[in-house]
Amino acid sequence: MKTVRTDRKDWSSKLDDALWAYRTAYKTPIGTTPYRLVYGKGCHLPMELAHRAHWAIKTVNADYDEAGRIRKLQLSEIEEIRDEAYECASAYKDKLKNVHDAKIKKRTFEVGQKVWLYNSRLKLFAGKLKSKWMGPYVITRVGRFGDVDIEDIHTNTKQTVNGHRLKPYLEGNDINTLEIDKVGYILRPVNEEQA
Repeated sequence: MKTVRTDRKDWSSKLDDALWAYRTAYKTPIGTTPYRLVYGKGCHLPMELAHRAHWAIKTVNADYDEAGRIRKLQLSEIEEIRDEAYECASAYKDKLKNVHDAKIKKRTFEVGQKVWLYNSRLKLFAGKLKSKWMGPYVITRVGRFGDVDIEDIHTNTKQTVNGHRLKPYLEGNDINTLEIDKVGYILRPVNEEQA
């Protein structure tokens, strides 16, 4: 559905089919289809509908009390399906959050430490060979909630930034004191291992 035709002029004629496909497709976060959430049952294709309509005409029942009880039961089932989808979506979000949080590294900064600052503007207007990191900056204050005051070495301008946008600035003598594994990742400073 991404490209309909090379001139892309007939997308509106495919919209109904795309919506039908979306509404009847299984969604992992809610554990069911959007169609089932609304109507309380799986989607039937036209051939199945014709067969069921024929079967329904044969077994029609005019007992309104029984029909009312059945309808109440169906409404209760829809509520149960929606509650189940809500729980499934909540569990899915918790799993996603745990996966995301496991990848976050806790960084601690100290006053006087040199750091790089991530330039978020280059995310919008990225240059192929432009570095996304600016600096070096010197930390002048570290807040309790991840806020860090930094000062530009060259212009002496100060600003407060989020600590997640910073990474340590390593000079030549700092690199020699780091232990590097076979792949090239920095493990820890060598003098910490000896202590």
